[in-house]
Formats: sequence, C-alpha cells, structure tokens
Amino acid sequence: MPLGELLASKDKIEEDSRPRRQIVEVKELGHIVLYVSDMERSRKFYGEVLGWKEVARMGEMGAMFSSGRTHHELLLLEVGPDAQSIPKGRRLGLYHFGLKIGETDEELRDAILHLQKEGVTIVGTADHTVTHSVYIADPDGNEIELYIDVQPEMWREDPQAIVAPVRPLRL
Repeated sequence: MPLGELLASKDKIEEDSRPRRQIVEVKELGHIVLYVSDMERSRKFYGEVLGWKEVARMGEMGAMFSSGRTHHELLLLEVGPDAQSIPKGRRLGLYHFGLKIGETDEELRDAILHLQKEGVTIVGTADHTVTHSVYIADPDGNEIELYIDVQPEMWREDPQAIVAPVRPLRL
C-alpha cells in the first residue's frame, strides 16, 4: 500500500475496536554503520585489533564485519580524510557502543594487554556491577566499550542492578 493511502487510512485504523497489538517490537540490535576517514586503517583496527571477521567488501568504499551472530554487525563506509570529525565534549548523537568480549575478568585483562600492545587509546574503565568495562577510541574517535558480563548475571534476577552506581574497575 502506498504511504499516502496508509496515512489516509489511519483514522479508520484508530476507530477499530479490536485489541491493539504492538506493531513494531525491536528484537535485537542488528548492526552499526560508521563513517571512517581511512578504510584500510579502520579495517585493520576492527579486523586485526578487535578480531571481527570481515565478511564482505563494497569495493574501496565499504567493508562489513561479523562475529558470526548475524550476516553483519558492523559496516564501515569511507568518507575520506577531509570529512568533519566527531566534535569533542557533550553533543547529540552516539556516545559509544558496547561489545561483549567475554564473561571473565581474565578475558578483560587479556584484552587490555592486547590493546596496550597495539597502541590503542584507552579512555576509561568502569565497574558497572553487571559488567566490567574498558573504553577505547577507534582511529576516528568513535568510543567503544569492551565489556564482560559479571557472573552470575545478577541483572536477570535484579534489573535494578543495571543502574547501580559506577565504581572504579579493580581487576
């Protein structure tokens, strides 16, 4: 049905007395698309440093990566070195995205050592009660949270644990 007809039929839908069901329901976060200034530099970072598997190329302008959970979770699109960079400080839009890298502090410690060896900028760490996290910046300044779920997953039984005060990370 064309969008115009769909919008015109809105009043008829609202008059319907049948029980309403949720029309749109998010099932999971599917993928993230990032503009990058240098495709090769970003491919190396996400592929070699973070270990995502490159699953497809879009010529010189794009590359797709997946952990194997779905067809792709990350798409990089090159916009070149002259593109406007991410403004510093408080701004609208994406703050960071999180990537689960395991379930033990040992896995997080190993990741930190690997990141340091690779010269990756670590911008912070945190104990969020339900996760232990390290925050890094990609080559274009996008912030990424690498985290492990603290075991047992207490948030499943106590959802309020998610909003517990942030504490310094002690590994």
